[in-house]
Amino acid sequence: MLDADIKQQLDQYLQLLEGDVLIKASASPDDSVSKDMLALLEELAGMSPRITVKQAQLERTPSFSVNRVGEDTGIVFAGIPLGHEFTSLVLALLQVSGRAPKVDQSVIDEIKSIKGNYTFESYISLTCHNCPDVVQALNLMSLLNPGISHTMIDGAAFKDEVESKEIMAVPTVYLNGEFFGSGRMTIEEIIAKLVDAPDASVFSDKEPFDVLVIGGGPAGASSAIYAARKGIRTGIVAERFGGQVMDTVGIENFISVKYTEGAKLAASLEEHVKEYNVDVMKLQRAKRLEKKELIEVELENGAVLKSKTVILSTGARWRNVGVPGEAEFKNKGVAYCPHCDGPLFAGKHVAVIGGGNSGIEAAIDLAGIVSHVTVLEYMPELKADLVLQKRLFSLPNVTVLTNVQTKEITGTDKVNGISYTERDSGEVKHVELQGVFVQIGLVPNTEWLGDAVERTRMGEIVVDQRGATSLPGVYAAGDCTNSPFKQIIISMGSGATAALGAFDYLIRN
Repeated sequence: MLDADIKQQLDQYLQLLEGDVLIKASASPDDSVSKDMLALLEELAGMSPRITVKQAQLERTPSFSVNRVGEDTGIVFAGIPLGHEFTSLVLALLQVSGRAPKVDQSVIDEIKSIKGNYTFESYISLTCHNCPDVVQALNLMSLLNPGISHTMIDGAAFKDEVESKEIMAVPTVYLNGEFFGSGRMTIEEIIAKLVDAPDASVFSDKEPFDVLVIGGGPAGASSAIYAARKGIRTGIVAERFGGQVMDTVGIENFISVKYTEGAKLAASLEEHVKEYNVDVMKLQRAKRLEKKELIEVELENGAVLKSKTVILSTGARWRNVGVPGEAEFKNKGVAYCPHCDGPLFAGKHVAVIGGGNSGIEAAIDLAGIVSHVTVLEYMPELKADLVLQKRLFSLPNVTVLTNVQTKEITGTDKVNGISYTERDSGEVKHVELQGVFVQIGLVPNTEWLGDAVERTRMGEIVVDQRGATSLPGVYAAGDCTNSPFKQIIISMGSGATAALGAFDYLIRN
């Protein structure tokens, strides 16, 4: 099941096991997935004397649980956790063995304090780069709190179950048999949905900052690090660390790093920020900025933070098409991540809206999974790089429609088609299909600013060469600005520029 390179790396991890681990496997002799699962588990057991595998009867077959000897942890894998989920399996083995998890003690204490019984089920695909965060968070919660259990369910191995629940996006989480949430969730976000949010006074009682950073992506992290290194009082408000990077799979143009993945880079950003004396306020969103004697930032929970300078690094999000049916069928056939949700549409007909690089890359990716891909592009020609277009047009199961405008995404309880208008003739046409992937670029997260700072007609914050906005003391960096290129490395550089600009403002005022 495992190639030589993976086995070599795995061997190093298994040497870190601190106690014995018992794996209970529920398998069927007539099931090919069961046979592959048992082969994997026997391979693991053969690599470490601390791992034992025994047959058992679990709720789902094929599945297996990872336990301490004499104690069920509530961690179950239904299917074979390879692909992106292989790390989840390795972490489960290490943590069940007694290896300490790499999370803040405050998070551990919060998990242990949760009262009640919580049975979580997460539906995932092995190609989903967002799913491991959810799986690993719920596994850890199961390990730390006896009232919590979690089963990871591979949608490809349990297709009937996925279809019966009409799950069309991953990760999708159920709690005690009811829908709990969909999409990437951090462990803090999951906890926040189970317990009461902290009172606004926790934030309002904070002393004024010298620099307050709004946003936790590459630009925000860079700003916070550069500011903190100046020895000034620094805070960062972040709804989630990593920002849009968390939704990025492979990164191959981050200079000096040949290849990394978004989630890994986001974790490194947070870890680096925490090396400094930065007041990190996660799961918080800003809703108002106003300059008085100090600059005031009001959060959605009602708290007001004050600072001498502010750096706006709120990033951007996927742009919506804005047609009927898009919002109604989100996660019911309308999707934004082909890597995550593509496998759920295996053998089906889907559309990709957008003919830029992201749209054509999505179409190429999906063409290897689905029965047919229809690409819709508003302009008369595709905007993607020629090398991508050449690859696209070589595929037999792709139709490209240019000079068309999406009119409506249709369906009843889920997507069943898409209507579009031919821009030259005005004729409306309809294509029957089961999924629509939207890939039409980004929109900056700046609506909450109103007229506080100058913005372009696209909503981008206008900055000068020092990162300064039109409001003295307020700076901006990254994808929320009018920077012509939206790249991770450019965002990091602009974050450093904004922090140095803010520091220069402080010493001059």
